[in-house]
Amino acid sequence: MQHLSNPFRGQGLTNLSGAPAPSTDAGAVAKLLAQCPAHATTPLTSAPVLAARAGIGALWVKDERGRMGLGSFKALGAAYVIACDAVATGAEDLSTALAGRTYITASAGNHGMSVAAGARIFGARAIVHIAETVPESFAERLRAKGAEVVRAGAEYEASMALAAESAEANGHILLSDSSWPGYMDRPHRLMEGYLQMAAEALDDCPEPPTHVFLQAGVGGLAGAVAALVRKRLGDAPRIVVVEPDAAPAIFNSIKAGGFVTTTGPVSAMGRLDCKEASLIALTGLSRDADDFLLITEEEAADALAPMAAEGLEGSESGVAGVAGVLAADAALLGLGPDSRVLCFLSEGPA
Repeated sequence: MQHLSNPFRGQGLTNLSGAPAPSTDAGAVAKLLAQCPAHATTPLTSAPVLAARAGIGALWVKDERGRMGLGSFKALGAAYVIACDAVATGAEDLSTALAGRTYITASAGNHGMSVAAGARIFGARAIVHIAETVPESFAERLRAKGAEVVRAGAEYEASMALAAESAEANGHILLSDSSWPGYMDRPHRLMEGYLQMAAEALDDCPEPPTHVFLQAGVGGLAGAVAALVRKRLGDAPRIVVVEPDAAPAIFNSIKAGGFVTTTGPVSAMGRLDCKEASLIALTGLSRDADDFLLITEEEAADALAPMAAEGLEGSESGVAGVAGVLAADAALLGLGPDSRVLCFLSEGPA
């Protein structure tokens, strides 16, 4: 485990190509989702055995494995953007509101499922680029949701670059879960969708959390949740961002004082194995997070069995926030018997 305190806490980085901070308009998300018959809240589960193991008073885990039948929090992202597009057409029959449109993306995991599901619901077409390292079983899951799957690129970043090129060449709509110079609007809306998960978790916590541990790949989940935590609870909760040490995109950018591209081996935390941060997420987290942690492959794997024993079985990516709690230096992060920690199980087993 490696630790970095955030020197930009409160003001944030300002040299990120004009990237906006994440949205905090949770009400807009709730209003749209209230019209969706597939929408239901997900549970917040107490994990007392894990709390005792970590030497803390309480550990609450927001369980996203059942989110809208897609198996992860990503159901609130791309599908939310596509739903907003459908409503904006003014069509009476939303099931065909986006007929003729094609959404294209790259995915290392559940984002592609959200694009595929959203496109199918509203009558659009979906194309998902996946890297050579993505298992064929995931490609089959995408096809089952109606997506056209294209193998492209050695890693996620190369797949996304190729998807962007294809969108430009063919007039498709690029829907990434990351953001970069010149591409901000759709990922900003996408991250807004994640506020539903954050709002539900904060509403269900028996007491305000003292700490919030958030796993990050490009940073969308972490950035959205952290922004709403600060809006609702102010400076009190200590927000800790957890990344694989093989993909320290946010950690290294904070350390460098600006956006950097990172390199590293392939991580078993596959959905977090992103070598470049989203600029919107980095803008928010540089302002809102207190600490950044890098965990090893072994530390992530070590959290799988105790999570499963609590009925919270997940992948290395899904349990990474809890892995950060278990691996953390308690004194360094102010963790103790009076601590109440909120984490997110972002997906089920791989």
